[in-house]
Amino acid sequence: MYARSTTFRGDPKAIDDGVAYIRDKALPAVRQMDGCVGLSMLVDRHTGRCIVTTSWDDAQAMHRSAEAMGSIRATAIGTVHGVASETQIAEWEIGVLHRTRTAPEGAACRVIWTRAPIGQGGRINEGFRDGIVPRLSALAGFCSVSLLVNARTGRCTIATVYEDRQTMNRAKGQALAMREEFTTHMGMHVTEVAEFDVALSHLRVPETV
Repeated sequence: MYARSTTFRGDPKAIDDGVAYIRDKALPAVRQMDGCVGLSMLVDRHTGRCIVTTSWDDAQAMHRSAEAMGSIRATAIGTVHGVASETQIAEWEIGVLHRTRTAPEGAACRVIWTRAPIGQGGRINEGFRDGIVPRLSALAGFCSVSLLVNARTGRCTIATVYEDRQTMNRAKGQALAMREEFTTHMGMHVTEVAEFDVALSHLRVPETV
C-alpha cells in the first residue's frame, strides 16, 4: 500500500472552506480513481497548515493519479488562499497501519517526521509493529497509528490518532518515552513533531498488524 501526502498553508480563517472543498468535491472525485483506498485531512486551525493524504493499492495507481490530483490540489490550495509554490508533496509506502476504532468527530493527531539510515525500512517496520504498536494501542483514547516510509530517502512519518485533544495531551509523556526509545534504537533522527485536528478520515486501507 502507498500514500501521497500534500502539505500546504493557508489563511486560518479559510480552513473550514478548504475542509468543505476536500469533503464535498475532492473526496468523491478521488474515490472514483482506480486503486484509491482512502483520503484523510489534518488541519492546524491556528497556523493554517493542512495535510491531505491519499492512499493507494500500489505505486502504479498512485502515479497514474498524479495528473488528476494536480488540479484538485491547486483548487484546494486556492480555496484556503495558500501559495502553490510552498506546497510540499511526498510519496510513501505504508509500512504499518493499525486501528482500534475509526476517528470520531473531534479527533486529534500527533505527527512525527524522522530521518533514518537508508535501507533500514524493513527493520523499522518490524520494530515499530512488534515493539510500539501494542503499547500505543493500550493508551486511553487511542484510535489508530500509521508508519509511512520512503525507502529512497530514509524519511519516515508516524501519525497517531486519538479520540480528542484531551486524551492526546494526557498520553503525551508516555508517547514521548516510546518515541525516544524507538528512534534511538533504530538510529532515527526526529526532525519535527506537530499536532493537528482530524478534519476528514475516509480510509479503507487494510491493517498490516
